[in-house]
Amino acid sequence: MGPRLSVLIDFTREKFGLEQYNLHHYSFSRTIDLFKNTYYTLCMEWFPDFIDDELLEEGLNPEGAAVIEIDINSYQTKSAIFVGGKSYSNQYTFSGLDTREIIHWVEEQTNLTFNKQFHLVEVEKGRLYFKSCLNGQEVSPFGDIELKYDYDGRIIFFSVNGHFPNLDLQVKEDYTLSLEKIDELKRAQLKLIDYPSAIYKKLIEIYAVEEIYIKNDLSTIPYEVSLIGKEHLKIDKIITWESRLSDQFERKEIAIIEEIPEELAFSGESHPDLIPISEQEREKCEIAVTNFLRQQYPFDSGNWKLSELCRDKGYIHAILAGSEKKSCVLQRKLLLIIDRVTLEVLNYLDNKFMLETFDLYRLPERIVISGEDAYEKLKDYFELKPTFVYDHEQKQYILCGKLDCAYGINASTGEIIELNNL
Repeated sequence: MGPRLSVLIDFTREKFGLEQYNLHHYSFSRTIDLFKNTYYTLCMEWFPDFIDDELLEEGLNPEGAAVIEIDINSYQTKSAIFVGGKSYSNQYTFSGLDTREIIHWVEEQTNLTFNKQFHLVEVEKGRLYFKSCLNGQEVSPFGDIELKYDYDGRIIFFSVNGHFPNLDLQVKEDYTLSLEKIDELKRAQLKLIDYPSAIYKKLIEIYAVEEIYIKNDLSTIPYEVSLIGKEHLKIDKIITWESRLSDQFERKEIAIIEEIPEELAFSGESHPDLIPISEQEREKCEIAVTNFLRQQYPFDSGNWKLSELCRDKGYIHAILAGSEKKSCVLQRKLLLIIDRVTLEVLNYLDNKFMLETFDLYRLPERIVISGEDAYEKLKDYFELKPTFVYDHEQKQYILCGKLDCAYGINASTGEIIELNNL
């Protein structure tokens, strides 16, 4: 254990009042933020010093154990969780504090400014929940902060997740959008989809709005789960072949949790997921994907589209989807995990088995309403909410309108339905 690690451990013990605790285990992890910075975190498990040895042997985190993650450079707490909501800490941080004073504590811990970078969403006895914002407006991608404390004012849960905006990256412009100005986009975003209703155990064809972010100039940013910071390449190529491969594909074990040595953590080395995928790597990955399909799905030539390649946890992920265009949330997908050095497929995930759980659902009924009629019924339920969206090309937060709708039209009955009730 080096001197920097010792200082971090002592700092954590003092900050959280862990005099009655022993450090049971520690490890390091690393993450990437929206702006392609690499952060290394020290993850610690602290056990109360009176814990029975039998519990230690069973590998369980006993009640009262503290699991704490600290950024090794800023010393900021990323999370602090006391198992079972029980703490033996001697720090009564929130005893006698009101909400305003607790918010000030959160500002100090996160180096964020209240109502400029985060705002209060929920408050109840012993709990506060915050979400990221940019000068009071919603932001995407978002982050959140949750704090819980016990009757005596001791922390029992604190976490900071996701992304919080840099105030210097805001594009200064007025919000000029309105629902009346985007009639064409509203019509274009109304899609007919097959929706699996767990309540009714059937597939329902629904006209629903596909969310999207709209800029003041009416250009758009897709509403999607972003590959935050990681290098990725859009491919969108149908994979075909003429002959199958006779040898069987063999899965290889992959490391789900990355092991980071102490020396590497304190070196500050950039995350390997930030390395751009070269043209040579792209070509070799396409060959590896094709050969895998020839082995594992030999009769599916032309049935799969390689959507993109992206780096993830030291591997390259190839994301494939069924090539047949379907307006359905139940699209067939494959995820291939590729070794970043040998560029060979190591393992894969197929959502076929998840989709098979819907095989017993009743099929959708006959469509009786057109898309135009559905739009006329639904148009008064559209919502357009000002939202700052991080634009990866401009590397700034752009004020957009988030187009969404909480309702849809049952294509078989013409009924307006609340999507959350399906």
